Amino acid sequence: MGLEIQLQGEFGNQIEGIADPKDHLARLLPPYEQSASYPLLASIDPYGDTVFNRLQIPRFLSEWAEVVSKARRQEEQWLVSEIDRLARRCSDEVHTY
Repeated sequence: MGLEIQLQGEFGNQIEGIADPKDHLARLLPPYEQSASYPLLASIDPYGDTVFNRLQIPRFLSEWAEVVSKARRQEEQWLVSEIDRLARRCSDEVHTY
């Protein structure tokens, strides 16, 4: 089972979510050892919760461009596109994570 990505409101309520049941992100995300180059993405905890706020999203999207470029298969491209969409929504709306 892969990651579940959620756009959440200020009280932790799920606004929208995307699942990665085939665990594509495990291959696409940079490993922790690359945290100097990808401090946000390499810090995503595959076994716990990772939360980004509105102020972190521009940096996230900058790093995310690398993940988008690595997505080759249609399933992967759809997944990274949907995550990109949620991140941009987080950036545009207050009290979202």
